[in-house]
Amino acid sequence: MSDEQFPSVNVFGEPLLPCSEDPLTGFFRDGCCNTNAQDLGSHTVCAEMTTEFLAFSKAQGNDLSTPHPEWGFPGLRPGDRWCLCAARWLEAWKHDAAPRVHLTRTHQAALEIIELSILKPHAADMN
Repeated sequence: MSDEQFPSVNVFGEPLLPCSEDPLTGFFRDGCCNTNAQDLGSHTVCAEMTTEFLAFSKAQGNDLSTPHPEWGFPGLRPGDRWCLCAARWLEAWKHDAAPRVHLTRTHQAALEIIELSILKPHAADMN
């Protein structure tokens, strides 16, 4: 499996914009939702955290709100942007708990899991 990073391109085929540098996000912790073949979770959706989504994620076994300083993870709060796993975002969408997304900051690889027509109504940078 190659560890080479895929091209930094968003869902519109344009250059991928950073998602968040505070907190620092991304599979590579480069602030962008970049990915490669080793990113099995496809951390490609730049989402804006909400209380509802954080509670949903925690209930699914992925607590994103509790800080873990030993991993350099500050814990997320509502309003923070984070590169989510595309499948987790889709799961939240199916349960009416999907957070808004920033499509110009979402990697095109997310489209392998989520159709653009599903993402667009949740776009913070379009609506």
